[in-house]
Amino acid sequence: MKIAILGTRGVPNYYGGFEQFAEFFSVYLVEQGHEVYVYNSHNHPFQEKFFNGVNILHQYDPEHKLGTFGQFIYDFNCIMDSRKRDFDIILQLGYTSNSIWYFLLPKKSIIITNMDGLEWKRTKYSKPVQQFLKFAERLATTSSDYLISDSLGIEKFIKTRYKKESTYIAYGAHPFINPDVSILKEYNLEKDSYNMIMARFEPENNFEMVLDGVALNEDKTPILVIGKHNTKYGEYLKNKYKLHPNILFLGGIYNLEHLNNLRFFSNLYFHGHSVGGTNPSLLEAMASRAFIMANDNDFNKAILKENAHYFSNPQEVKNILDTIKKSDNLQLVQNNFDAIVNEYNWDKINGEYLQLFEECFSESKKRKHKQ
Repeated sequence: MKIAILGTRGVPNYYGGFEQFAEFFSVYLVEQGHEVYVYNSHNHPFQEKFFNGVNILHQYDPEHKLGTFGQFIYDFNCIMDSRKRDFDIILQLGYTSNSIWYFLLPKKSIIITNMDGLEWKRTKYSKPVQQFLKFAERLATTSSDYLISDSLGIEKFIKTRYKKESTYIAYGAHPFINPDVSILKEYNLEKDSYNMIMARFEPENNFEMVLDGVALNEDKTPILVIGKHNTKYGEYLKNKYKLHPNILFLGGIYNLEHLNNLRFFSNLYFHGHSVGGTNPSLLEAMASRAFIMANDNDFNKAILKENAHYFSNPQEVKNILDTIKKSDNLQLVQNNFDAIVNEYNWDKINGEYLQLFEECFSESKKRKHKQ
């Protein structure tokens, strides 16, 4: 098959979850004998035309000049280029800025869209933007030939809201198997002596709920707050908790080896995300054998099941801090790690995507033959 991947800033990954998936999946497809193209932003750090056998198509992306609006122009450029390449399948990762160009998508290609999370629920967006994202989401469900949900919660939502079927395929993570306690010295930490929370600094990731619980607690175990905090919300939080010296704002950490070790050697790992599908950072925490305390919602429970403790307010966070230790719950940690190995490993995820592609391609050929 001749396959294109749209909707990311490009590969190799220098940005986030969809880029990570696009990198792994595109290389996997090439290894399986398919002809694969990934669209990259023109200013992506990788400027070659091939990446591990994957064809790279650079397109002009004015996001650096225009902000978010630039994404719409970049997606327009990618879609217009795709019209002249005769792809069998176009995989769109997300819908936020590309679904408005649905009428320009090549008619002969099979359009498969990963619906991402419920973007319009994110509180960082104004009401008009949230309304637009709802509109874009609906467009994606009607203009795609097939839909993919990366969580059971998203699959249920699409069926309920739009009466559309989607195929559930989760995200993946690599099991972390070589911990190195010496890395903790760089952070002046000792194993099992600190807690942590890591996410983008956005209200729906519930930093404030967790840190309010920490502030209520008399025990002053350090909690590492990891994420790029030079934002309006980040400044608000740093100011609110400036009198709590055990709340340590470390900023963004992008060294995966360091992150894996910090998670592995932590006591409690708080996952506050409340919006989205299969969250990559949650799977990475499971893969790092962190002991997870998760915001109480269907998205997190679908992944963690009974292998985590859940919270929905600061008092519950305080109670967790008072009563729960990782060393008493190692079986839950192992259960989550086993889930990564058996369910959320990249080989399985890539295989499920390819199986869906083959089924869609076969159905399309049968329909054309009947015509």
